[in-house]
Formats: sequence, structure tokens, C-alpha cells
Amino acid sequence: MGPLKRSAFGVDEIVLPAFLFADVEAAGNLGNESCRSGCMGSGRPAVTASSRGGDPQGPLRTHDHFEGVGSWEDLRRKVISFLTCLGVFCTDSSDKEDAIEEDEEEDEDDDDDDDDLEVKEENGVLILNDANFDNFVADKDTVLLEFYAPWCGHCKQFAPEYEKIAATLKENDPPIPVAKIDATSESALASRFDVSGYPTIKILKKGQEVDYEGSRTQEEIVAKVKEVSQPNWTPPPEVTLVLTKDNFDEVVNDADIILVEFYAPWCGHCKKLAPEYEKAAKELSKSSPPIPLAKVDAIAETDLAKRFDVSSYPTLKIFRKGKAFSYNGPREKYGIVDYMMEQSGPPSKQILALKQVQEFLKDGDDVIIIGVFKSESDPAYQLYQDAANSLREDYKFHHTFSTEIAKFLKVSLGKLVVMQPEKFQSKYEPKSYVMDIKDSTEAAAIAEHVVKHTLPLVGHRKAADAKRYMRRPLVVVYYSVDFSFDYRAATQFWRNKVLEVAKDFPEYTFAVADEEDFATELKDLGLSESGEEVNAAILDEGGRRFAMEPDDFDADALRDFVTAFKKGKLKPVIKSQPVPKNNKGPVKVVVGKTFDSIVMDPKKDVLIEFYAPWCGHCKQLEPVYTSLGKKYKGQKNLVIAKMDATANDVTSDRYKVEGFPTIYFAPSGDKKNPIKFEDGNRDLEHLSKFIEEHATKLSRTKEEL
Repeated sequence: MGPLKRSAFGVDEIVLPAFLFADVEAAGNLGNESCRSGCMGSGRPAVTASSRGGDPQGPLRTHDHFEGVGSWEDLRRKVISFLTCLGVFCTDSSDKEDAIEEDEEEDEDDDDDDDDLEVKEENGVLILNDANFDNFVADKDTVLLEFYAPWCGHCKQFAPEYEKIAATLKENDPPIPVAKIDATSESALASRFDVSGYPTIKILKKGQEVDYEGSRTQEEIVAKVKEVSQPNWTPPPEVTLVLTKDNFDEVVNDADIILVEFYAPWCGHCKKLAPEYEKAAKELSKSSPPIPLAKVDAIAETDLAKRFDVSSYPTLKIFRKGKAFSYNGPREKYGIVDYMMEQSGPPSKQILALKQVQEFLKDGDDVIIIGVFKSESDPAYQLYQDAANSLREDYKFHHTFSTEIAKFLKVSLGKLVVMQPEKFQSKYEPKSYVMDIKDSTEAAAIAEHVVKHTLPLVGHRKAADAKRYMRRPLVVVYYSVDFSFDYRAATQFWRNKVLEVAKDFPEYTFAVADEEDFATELKDLGLSESGEEVNAAILDEGGRRFAMEPDDFDADALRDFVTAFKKGKLKPVIKSQPVPKNNKGPVKVVVGKTFDSIVMDPKKDVLIEFYAPWCGHCKQLEPVYTSLGKKYKGQKNLVIAKMDATANDVTSDRYKVEGFPTIYFAPSGDKKNPIKFEDGNRDLEHLSKFIEEHATKLSRTKEEL
């Protein structure tokens, strides 16, 4: 409350603005009649001047009206009553109560703000939060931080050790503050420092984050903090190599294995990966032999980006003696380290005993690939290793030098055997596919043999091996697929019916898939509520999909469905939002059902943005994209359009959407060769320039915008 103030004179004093007492006599005469006999007496307020020589703005000692005040709250209420008597406050009781309550709430808010900013201490450790953090660390050279979770067992175990660290660093000259942050309640700070586990230890040096990667012991942490606190300390140089067009080939061609990240400086995902990538680089530099990690600024090094088909960021690739391979591993420190350690080993594992092969056949769940050779010096073995390296991301390779295993497989040395485990074998296909590897055989031919015979006649399609089922058309039969012992008979019952049809359509790929694993796909096909135990669909080129009408499933029904597809009698299923009734805005809204009529219109140039409603970058782009639409609204042969790619099918496989937002320019007359917008600057100027460069029918007259 404004007129109240604690002062050196004690809690029984008030400070009132001078204007209230400019005419005390008049104020008294205006007082509430009911109060005159009590507080007003002869019409003068029961207050006296302070020891400040009667200064009307000085503190006034209370007198009769404020006798008996025992607490600050008592005083607050009596002052309100006193001011009401003067006519300063209204006399309605509810208004007085409201005023008191509002005043109390304001004071409570002020107290809460003060509490948030106050840095408290617990057993020698400072407690920081979202509100007081920046203010506290602003003028500190070095600060030790612990991000913890109250329920975390490791955090509880570490607490006594952390308190000892705080006590030790407090005695340092100068003292080094030690603080902790509850990452579960201070979410802004946890997000800012990318905290994903507990406890997480960080050191701040002049506000800059320094990761701590040592053990959680007093000795190691104190030593590291003291090292960082030295005036001449500077961060160690990055272990990650920086590659440009000048040194790329020299470094990459010389490395047995190296991981390279192609990044864009403005890319949020790249920024998030950066610290994890550097940590992994440090860890792998200590391995024997070291495994280098490198990075390329794909925006600055455009030639390198084009050379390796980099179209999104970050793109990671493994190079072996200059040859590029896809990286499909994790993107955090330990995941990268484990993945690269695995990749650095030989691509094929040796089988020593026949029993291993027999177990693969009996209990295996994946294709069996075995090379049979005389020894490691066998030229055929070296060729096999090269081929295995090119496919190690997708398949498990094995080799053997055992004549016993060769006899069991019924092959001679120098042969490659590809076969299926017993559960996927059938009377309609060979039990194995054998290739003779000669000195003249190329690694590419070996890889081709593996890929060609990887899938059985009717395979088990799983999310983890989706790449194997990219060949189209793909006939998929969905039901409860479970090859464990108790359910294998039921699973094979339906699979056998699919086999009867698959043998007659060798040009198509057939597979069974678990309906729960592919629930989203079934929903998009309109089959999630079919009520049938078994459903079927055909996935065709260009992203087109065809659903079998729900009915009792058997081999004849599936055969009729596949035959109708082959004859072109089926209509594709298109996932689509409703077609907009009014689509006259500056940006045309495209849905699945209108993709062909708008984007693929051969007579018009179309700029199409594929977005996701939840994407932050897309939301940021929206006002810019709307301005772009307004700018070119007068161009009759140019359409600025957008499509929610999460709710609609893109009915052409030429428009690949691998991230959001993705923007393509579809020129008139050449819709099968859209041009992707690669510039990271998605502002009006750069988008306009992109349109001007590629438009085929843009009017060059000045338009009225």
C-alpha cells in the first residue's frame, strides 16, 4: 500500500502524502460523522508532527487512533480506517475490504518477486532458478552448476559430495560460487543448457558454458573448476576437424574411416547436435586407432554439398578411403561413439562352429548371409569385405573358413550363400542362392546378389527394415503377426495363403506386417476400423496406395485384388483434408485431393510449401509467405501455395518431404522436375529472388501490389 512504510521509527509509524494534511482542519470537518466522537474528537485528526520539525512529508507518529497496534497488519487496517474517516477512501465496507485485499495481494506479489530474485543457500550450496540466474551469474568469473531432479537417486547420492565441493571452493582465493538448479521446476534453464540427464554438471566461465565430463568426485571436480577459473584459461581447440574444398579430399581419402557432418550455420538441429558431436569427437580421438570426426559448412562449401547430394541439415556420412556411406546412427555422444566403434570394425563376423549356422536357420529372424573362403588372404574374401562394407548399414554379414560349414551348406570355397531361416522358407522358392566369387568379380556384383535375394517370397515387413521394402508395387497383408512359438502356427496360416498368390506375381513384392506396428498406415488407408481380422493393401509408385475392400480374407480374395490392380481397375486412397470452399487468399491451400489439379497443373508455375502445424520454423515463415503471396497475387500464371504434409498425401514421389518447411518450385511444363529451395534465408527477398530465377511465365510489367 502506497501511504504505508516501515521506517527507522518502528512499525507504529505511517508516512502520508503532504496533500492529505494541507488543510487538516478541513479534512477533519469532512470526516465521517460516526467517527468524530472517537477518532476525530474535536474535529482534528489524532496525529502529531514528527521530530522532523513538522515537515508534512515526514513520518507521523501515531497517537490515540493507532493505540494498541500489535502487528504490521493491524496497523494497515487502522490506517485504512483512519483515511476513510478523512474521506480519502470511500466508506462502503465492501470497497474497503476490496482495497485491503488488493493491497495485500500486491504486497504478496512484490514479496514473491523478491523471493524469486533472492539467492538462497542450502548446506553451503546456492539455489538458483529461472528468475535469479542471469542476475547472479552476470558479474561472476566462474560458477559451478549442478542440474538435478529431486527424485533422482544419483543426485541424492551425489549431494553430500557436492556440499563438500562447495565448502572447498568457498575457501578458494577468490571464492568460487557453487550452485544447484532443480531442472524439473526450472524448465527454462534446463532447456537452455540442454539438460537431458541427472545430475548434469556444468561450469560457467564468464557466462560461457564449459561441459564437465569427468567423474563425480570432489577431487576431480574441484581440480577442473580451479583450472577453468585461472585468468589465462582458454577453451581447448575443437577436436572436430573442419573440412573445406581445399582439404576435404586429402583428409577423407586418407582415412580408413571418418564421420563427416554437413551442416548449416542457421540450422537449429545442427546447433543442437554440435556439442554432442564434439564430445563424441573427443571420445573417439582416444580410441585405438583414433576415429576422426569432421564437419563441413554446407552453405559455404556448396560444391561439396552438391557432390554428396546434401539436401537437408545436418547430413552425416561415413567415408572409408574416400567412399561415402550413409550414417543411420544416433545423434548423441554415446550413441555416436558406440555406432562408430561398431562401424570401424570388420563388416563381416567370422563363424567358427557349425552350431551357429544351425541356430541361425532354426531360430533366426533375418536373412542369413555367409561367405565361405579359404583364408583371410583369399582374394575372394577381400572382395566380399568390400561389398559388405557398402551394405553393413542394412544387413549382417558373416564369413567362415570352416570346411565343415562349407559341407553343411553344400558349397565349395569361394562361394557366397544367401538363405532364409526356416520360418520364411517355402516350397515355392529355393532354400539358398549361391554366387561364385572370382578374382574378376566386382564388389558391386556381390552387393547386387545380396540385395536381390534378401527378401523371401513373402517376408515380414517391420519398421526397422523398411528400406528393404522400397521396391514397388508392394502387396502388404496386415494382421496380428507373431512368430513366437505359441503364435507361429496362426501367423503361418495366413502367410501361407499369401504365398499361394505371391508365387503367381513374381514382379511384385509381397509381405505380411503386424497391424499394431503399422496402425498409422492402416488408418491412412481407411482400414483401421474395417472390423476384419486380416486387411490388405498395395503400395505403388508415386506414393499411391490401394486398399482392399474389407471382406473375409482368403487366397482367392487377395488374388482378385492384385489382378484388379494389375489391370488398372482400382482407385487409389488419398489422405486428404476437406477441399477448402473458399480458396481465394494470396496463398492457395492445397490438400491431398487437389495436389494434382493445383501443383501439377502443366499451365502454371507453382511455389509449394510443405509444412507441419507444430513446426516452429513453419510458424515463423507464415507471415513472410503470406506477404510473398500478396506480392505475386497479380500474376495469373504463378500460384503461391501451401500444404499441411502431416494431414495430406503428396501424390507425386518427385516432391520428397524430409523436414519442415520444405519448399519446391514446380515450373509449368516440367512438373516432374521440381526445384527445391535450398537457401537458409527464408525471407521475402530471397524467396522472391528464387521465384524470379525459375519462373517461366512471370509477367515483367509492374504489378500493383
